[in-house]
Amino acid sequence: MSTRLLSWIAAAVAGTILLCSGLATILMFGGDGAAIAACYTTASAAPSGPSAAASAHVPSPGGIGPIGEWNAEQVGNAAVIITVGMRLHIPPRGWVIAVATAMQESSLINTLGGDRDSIGLFQQRPSQGWGTPEQLHDPQYAAAKFYQKLQTIGGWQAMPLTEAAQKVQISAYPDAYAKWEVDASRLVAALTGVSAGLAACAATVSAQGWTQPVHGKVGSGFRTADRPTHDGIDLIVPKGTPIHSASAGTVSRVRCNAIDVRTGGDWGCDRDGDPNLTRGCGWYVDIDHAGGVVTRYCHQLIRPYVHVGQHVNAGDVIGISGSSGHSSGSHVHYEVHLGGHTSATAVDPAPFMASVGAALSQ
Repeated sequence: MSTRLLSWIAAAVAGTILLCSGLATILMFGGDGAAIAACYTTASAAPSGPSAAASAHVPSPGGIGPIGEWNAEQVGNAAVIITVGMRLHIPPRGWVIAVATAMQESSLINTLGGDRDSIGLFQQRPSQGWGTPEQLHDPQYAAAKFYQKLQTIGGWQAMPLTEAAQKVQISAYPDAYAKWEVDASRLVAALTGVSAGLAACAATVSAQGWTQPVHGKVGSGFRTADRPTHDGIDLIVPKGTPIHSASAGTVSRVRCNAIDVRTGGDWGCDRDGDPNLTRGCGWYVDIDHAGGVVTRYCHQLIRPYVHVGQHVNAGDVIGISGSSGHSSGSHVHYEVHLGGHTSATAVDPAPFMASVGAALSQ
């Protein structure tokens, strides 16, 4: 690898560490965290905050060498692809798709030419608008263009690898990418420390267009005798679990709501709340759906991935679970409202979700 390339990776390492410093605590959550991190996705747009993929470490410039049948040059190019993905807040599943694509297109060799005017790791063509020949021979540029196109594909995170890659590349051999998935996953695991959960992260959507926000055991229920003002259902899941939009709609609220009951001041949402000292929903999202239905997703770990006015599809990942606000442990507080956003419009999510074919886990 060239000195220029190593210098760029080193700079990317430093930049990514700064971007992701707010997520460093995810590293403490054990083996499940790495698997869960691989499913982090954005809902039809890049997240506005740090990437949850920070649970993986950035490929080390000093540690790049042969891995399996892939030589140092090939592994170095894979490291560049992954590091660009981290910089762009692409989840680990995307790194696997990108590396597998480059394996098929160029054997991870940054070629000067190929079929017709194809160039570089992804064999992108200037004649098809990917960039100039000089740009496409820059691995950083080529990887960024691949990821940017990938992000325009709705539901790519749930697709088979070969389908997602083909939608980006429009190859004459659309089934060829699949054979590289195992190798690409191994390289990503070796270079980043993510060793599980690199497969597609699918959400099952009912015929009525609804899906569970998370698959978790039901904890505290709707307006129980001991919690008569509890306007939703608690779904118990580990920190960092992807939260799916329950149905298609438009994001209407993204807020931090965590108040220190002792002072009335702001507790903050970028740390765990407390069941006695904090009130509020923590980081939360409201989504407006057809027919006046509103869903709410509370206690998220970090600033949600979506923004007000953004359209989301059923199953899109809007954030990750945590314990911000009035909370005693990691879970998703899930609410359903009919006709508004207030407590007066809240209904029991359990029968509602069952009625739309997406019964909550028991």
